[in-house]
Amino acid sequence: MQKTEAETIDLAVNGDMEALESLLIGVKDMIFNLSLRMLGSPSDAEDAMQEIMIKIITKLSTFRKESAFSTWVYRIAMNYLINYQKSMFAKRPLSFEYYAEDINAGFIPNTADILQQVDEEVLAEELKASCTNVMLQCLDPKSRCIYVLGLMFKADSRICGEILGMSPEAYRQRLSRIRKKMAAFLNEYCNLFGSEKCSCRKRVGYAIITHRLNPKHLEYSNLETCEEDRVSQFIDAMEEMDRLSDEFAQLPIYHSPFDTKKFLKELLQSNSMSTIQKG
Repeated sequence: MQKTEAETIDLAVNGDMEALESLLIGVKDMIFNLSLRMLGSPSDAEDAMQEIMIKIITKLSTFRKESAFSTWVYRIAMNYLINYQKSMFAKRPLSFEYYAEDINAGFIPNTADILQQVDEEVLAEELKASCTNVMLQCLDPKSRCIYVLGLMFKADSRICGEILGMSPEAYRQRLSRIRKKMAAFLNEYCNLFGSEKCSCRKRVGYAIITHRLNPKHLEYSNLETCEEDRVSQFIDAMEEMDRLSDEFAQLPIYHSPFDTKKFLKELLQSNSMSTIQKG
């Protein structure tokens, strides 16, 4: 007989490693994608994800089942990611003004030498995935969190408010202002929304020579995307997206490269385990 989530949580709290592994597997894709959108790069997302997993393990005994387990995990992850200072973009903050200046700096031809025998279309898709996540870094961490939860994960405003300590109405008002700011930038600069100033294909060569895109190491192309029914397990779709939100709302949800079994095995053998047991 299949155990309920509450039963699985109780078993995990009492030291059942299989139950703990099951819980972590159930939320790892969600955590990875939240981390990716909040931090802007797969490598930073993987690093943050491991630390979030440890927080979930150490705090699991404090979960009172007064909300959904996924909401509790959202809250832990987002509180951690909002204050995360070790990512590349935390150390080198971006702004829409900087992004605009960079786009206006110009383009270079996509020559064969620059493309390094990689298909131009493949590189353009890689740049599109990277650019969309990096563009989110132009928002301050709290605004980014609101935008990611509301437009990319399509979470109910009541749940978002609960996660962020805001009323649903305050959350919706803040989200409305943020999406207008993002829409204004996209309308002016992005080819996907009709602007002729920039396109992923035109930017490939420039991105390569400035070391923002490595044809021999395509991070996003190597990630496995989640199937639709897997995504629906942790996305509570509520808000209808407008045209300028669609590009973000329809971004792929990726399977996390995180190996839960290996992580737990190494954790059990580490010095950190005594801290976890005390927690």
